[in-house]
Amino acid sequence: MRNIEEKEQRLVALRAGLARLDRSRPARVRAARSSGDHDLLDRLEPRAVHDLYADTPADAVALNAFGLGLAVKAAGGRPIVWAIHRLVETETGTPHGPGLHEMGIRPRDVLLVRANDIQTLLAVGEEALRSPAVGAVLLSAWGEAKAMTLTASRRLSLAAQAGTATLFLARAGAVPAPSAALTRWSVGASPSTPLEAGAPGRPSFSATLLRHRGGVEPRTWIMEWDRERRAFLERSPLSGAVVPVAAERAPAPWRTGERRVA
Repeated sequence: MRNIEEKEQRLVALRAGLARLDRSRPARVRAARSSGDHDLLDRLEPRAVHDLYADTPADAVALNAFGLGLAVKAAGGRPIVWAIHRLVETETGTPHGPGLHEMGIRPRDVLLVRANDIQTLLAVGEEALRSPAVGAVLLSAWGEAKAMTLTASRRLSLAAQAGTATLFLARAGAVPAPSAALTRWSVGASPSTPLEAGAPGRPSFSATLLRHRGGVEPRTWIMEWDRERRAFLERSPLSGAVVPVAAERAPAPWRTGERRVA
């Protein structure tokens, strides 16, 4: 991951980084689709803004992991710009390269930008959306902020429509509010299903659609992230298989000389 730290030159450095991405831009590669994710992900239209809210402040990590997964899907093999509000790192910690590897994401495909305030975060989002090399933008914010206005969301929406990238605005510690976003979601962590031998299961999320400008009815999905396919899978229902219970029957006769063991 490439970090941009200098506050006074942050946007200048971002433009330089985006220019480098543009020169080395790879051909677009469609991310794998699964049979279980089409109901959720095919409705996340590209070149639009999608709002993601944490169910609770404790779900901030799950929120950003879910947003990162959506960004991977939307980017289709192109680079991702991930801009993080400083308060997010204060509350949840900094992004970890091995953690991205665990999600099947190459850190070199993520341009990481740190923003000290929400105004800078929004400016980074607009700038990133203007780059044809960027496939998706994830803005991670913490708390309520006066800068998060309807006008600000409209600016992001117009920038997304004029460009080629999709923007996901992930907010923790904030109440869902009106915006120009195409969809609005509430995201939380969900217990994962253990793998064989009790190994940790895939990252699991509860995602509730709160609003869709296209009129899609609200619904909740329980999704798992498959790192190999780089896709969300809707969790399959339990097979119903249980340990068989012996049918009721008369006890076997006790033969002479046989010793019964408790």
